[in-house]
Amino acid sequence: MPLVSVNELLLKADREGYAVGAFNANNMEIVQAILKAAETEKAPVIMQASQGAISYAGLNFITGMVRIAAESSPVPVALHLDHGTDFEQVLDCIKGGFTSVMYDGSKLPLEDNIALTKKVISIAGPVGVSVEAELGKIGGTEDHVHVSEKEALYTDPEEARYFVEQTGVESLAIAIGTAHGQYKGEPKLDFERLAQIRSLVNIPIVLHGSSGVPDEAVRQAISLGVRKVNIDTNIREAFVGAMRKVIAESPAEIDPRKILGPARDATVEIIREKIRLFGSSGRA
Repeated sequence: MPLVSVNELLLKADREGYAVGAFNANNMEIVQAILKAAETEKAPVIMQASQGAISYAGLNFITGMVRIAAESSPVPVALHLDHGTDFEQVLDCIKGGFTSVMYDGSKLPLEDNIALTKKVISIAGPVGVSVEAELGKIGGTEDHVHVSEKEALYTDPEEARYFVEQTGVESLAIAIGTAHGQYKGEPKLDFERLAQIRSLVNIPIVLHGSSGVPDEAVRQAISLGVRKVNIDTNIREAFVGAMRKVIAESPAEIDPRKILGPARDATVEIIREKIRLFGSSGRA
């Protein structure tokens, strides 16, 4: 089927009380793995590309791969820009066929974040492209977006209410204790803050930095209103781990397909696990 908007998927998830997985797609094998996992689980899915992935693969290649995957599949697939901090690149993704964009103005002063988010919405809305924003600063590194422990800042519930009222954004990424990249210890999520934010804003909440968060904590976050859960690091770990295993066992192997094929298979399995955890199996 044609690509769908993220908002369409999240509103259904909100009505039915589950979350949709948003998985970062950096190459063809990962796109194939995401699709196979979603089809096997009969689940809606979001394929997302960061600014780094677009720089690596090219906007047209990312869009083309995901569009072909979606058009060949019976499950709903959305294409989302993850952490768009460059306004011009956000516009390029809207023009290039993405069905959803995240404008990340979280490092800006509140009013500047509001103004630029509204500007993105004014362009994206008329062409049916969903918009996600971020309030608060999620720690860690995702491609070139880095927030140190000192800079990390939890989302203020009242600011979240004000931000949503002023912008009309369709989904909101919040900072409640997760971080991008691999965790050094077990993350502790501020569920009370999440519940407060959800009571003040009537839109789907997005959880970034979810790789490495304990399953029970993810389930609790979903029960409190998280409707989109981002996974990238777990995919990288599974993909590269399987490649390393093949190379270690067969160091003379020179066929990329025999190295990347097992990596793709391992990625399918970790994504299937996440889809079941999020409660989106059978929701396509």
